[in-house]
Amino acid sequence: MEIIKTGIASYGMSGQVFHAPFIYINPRFELSKIVERSKNLAQKRYPEVEVVRSVEELLCDTEIELVIINTPDDTHYEYTRLALEAGKHVIVEKPFTTTIEKGKELVALAKEKDLMLSVYQNRRWDADFLTVRDIIEKGILGRLVEFESTFSRYRNFIKPNTWKETGEAGGGLTYNLGSHLIDQAIELFGMPEAIYANIATQRTGGMVDDYFLINFIRPKLHPELRITLKAGYLMRIPEARFVLHGTLGSFTKEGTDPQEAALINGEMPGSSDWVVESQDNWGLLHTDIQGAEFYDKYPSKSGNYGLFYENIYEYLRLGKPLLTNAENNLRVINVIEAAYESTLKQKIIKL
Repeated sequence: MEIIKTGIASYGMSGQVFHAPFIYINPRFELSKIVERSKNLAQKRYPEVEVVRSVEELLCDTEIELVIINTPDDTHYEYTRLALEAGKHVIVEKPFTTTIEKGKELVALAKEKDLMLSVYQNRRWDADFLTVRDIIEKGILGRLVEFESTFSRYRNFIKPNTWKETGEAGGGLTYNLGSHLIDQAIELFGMPEAIYANIATQRTGGMVDDYFLINFIRPKLHPELRITLKAGYLMRIPEARFVLHGTLGSFTKEGTDPQEAALINGEMPGSSDWVVESQDNWGLLHTDIQGAEFYDKYPSKSGNYGLFYENIYEYLRLGKPLLTNAENNLRVINVIEAAYESTLKQKIIKL
């Protein structure tokens, strides 16, 4: 087994929670270097990992094959370009880039250099999303007519000293959580023909958007389906994470995948079912199955963000398809740009 030596460009929340643990526990990868500009938090948890002070220093290491670009949003383009020019395979945190033009340029550069370029869409491996996909693929609700996907957040103040709240280096809820909801919807139903959106800043003193509602119009795989994607920071009583209605019945799912909370609490991922969702949090299904009415909890699938990295290894070493290639993720940026345009012009935007 040829191990993939890997470096992480930042040790903020995404580095600490979503990347370092999964790379560290996977025997197919070696967590070699982590960038921290002034602190040494990474070395306390991973003593054998070298801490360097800049992305440029990370990229100078000729033994590192894979680099994770998880720096602030507006640096994704520049650091990804530098990493590709240094001959590294790259995983970019979402959002991929802030504009479709920059994304296309990076995709072209990766192709030119025959390098992998992936976007970290880990929420394709959320328990709730996998459960929804299972229900849709099995046709349990009949012909699907309505799909709602919502991230409910509550923080009625502006968090100080963070670029995600000031807008100085990107940020904003549409590019942040919207990247996940849009990616999931495209995975399930294909690209829409058009977008209608309402993006807003609702909190007092807010400097970036903290609310969005996006409607997909005529998605490619289900043209008659009504799709609503929504998130906000003033939702103290959470809305359902997913709501699906079909000709046979409905499914609703409360709460979110437990992996993120476990990782924030310092738990290390292990087996494929390292975080199993409690039956109390299973979604509610009301439908007809083989002619009989069913109204009960529906078992959640096991989520596992580690499968993202398994796919990276399979692509680089075994030649299997890359599930999160950046070229396909250009669709997400396309939708986000259309959503902002729709909000500004208060009209439907065709894609």
